[in-house]
Amino acid sequence: MATIHPLPSGTRDVLPDEMRELRAITAALLDVFTREGYGEVSTPALEHQEVLQRGGGAQPAYRVMDDHGQVLALRPDMTVPIARLAATRYADEEPPLRFSYLADVYRGVRPHRGQMREFLQAGVELIGAPSPGGTAEVLRVLCAALDATGLAGYRVGIGDAALYPTLLETFAVPPQARETLLRDLVDRDFVGLERELGRLDLPVQARETLATVPSVRGGVEVLDGRRATGSLRRVYDLLEPAVARRVLFDLGLTRDLGYYTGAVFEVYDPALGEPLGGGGRYDELLGRFGRPLPAVGFALGVDKLHIALAGQERGP
Repeated sequence: MATIHPLPSGTRDVLPDEMRELRAITAALLDVFTREGYGEVSTPALEHQEVLQRGGGAQPAYRVMDDHGQVLALRPDMTVPIARLAATRYADEEPPLRFSYLADVYRGVRPHRGQMREFLQAGVELIGAPSPGGTAEVLRVLCAALDATGLAGYRVGIGDAALYPTLLETFAVPPQARETLLRDLVDRDFVGLERELGRLDLPVQARETLATVPSVRGGVEVLDGRRATGSLRRVYDLLEPAVARRVLFDLGLTRDLGYYTGAVFEVYDPALGEPLGGGGRYDELLGRFGRPLPAVGFALGVDKLHIALAGQERGP
């Protein structure tokens, strides 16, 4: 008998009972997206590698060469493909443009840590709507979608991807040290961040600011008296009360994707030790494809959302 090889690490089969539950979740999400005016689109799983690299998002992990010698790659997210689509297929359409999607994406990860190489995402992209209005709209859609699935205990952490880089520039931190500090920030490695700051010849006030800002978290009061957070306050002032109650400001929050330019957010739930989704503003991405437009969006990990809902049903 021929040997049946196991699945590639970081991938999995989904059996009927779980599939029914996943379909119910995605149906609830897509219903909200449609109701809010976000038309569902689909893009090829394979994109030209150059397109994905130009987008500056997660690095493609899986590449193939076609018959013409073109290097193709499996998409690591949907934001860059939709930016390409909006800039090319909708070049003459008046903004704002609203898109939603349900799609598998592919990442190079460490499967021995339980991370998946292939996973399902659901999300929206709002193109041509600047902040604060566009950001507030997407946060409202995010919360409406999560509410529709029945998830009750989630919170939305909000930060600003430009905040810490601006501080590093203001305090004239050398480029190599900036890169190290930003990597520590993405990894939430505050010990490493303080160690790197200790190596730098900085004024005491600059070092203290760079060390303490990433740990500032809380309600809207953490924005008081901070001029650099004015853009976040303007977003908050537009949020409906039901959305504002979900918000937690995190001045150390950033995301490990190269296209974010302003407000960024992540969704947390007590049942998970990691975010179940996130997003933010990427106001420069469309310009890389020839149509400069402000944009904002989010993606939810459907499997992670499923785990959170299952944990909620089991209770504490």
